[in-house]
Amino acid sequence: MDNQPYNSLHGLTLKTIVTELEAHFGFETLGKTINIKCFTDNPSIQSTLKFLRKTPWAREKVEQLYIKHKTKIHR
Repeated sequence: MDNQPYNSLHGLTLKTIVTELEAHFGFETLGKTINIKCFTDNPSIQSTLKFLRKTPWAREKVEQLYIKHKTKIHR
């Protein structure tokens, strides 16, 4: 039974979201779009995941960016 049928992020891990955003935009563009240090100062997938797991406001911004560009990312 699916408890979140209208959640567009349901079934996606944070690692998948960050990896797909980085592959599509690159860290430089992500840093310009969302000004957080994990994208601008020596970025990596692992350091970004660590930061986003501890910082709800930043995770929310990343998730919203993913939702906004989801169709472009999957082309």
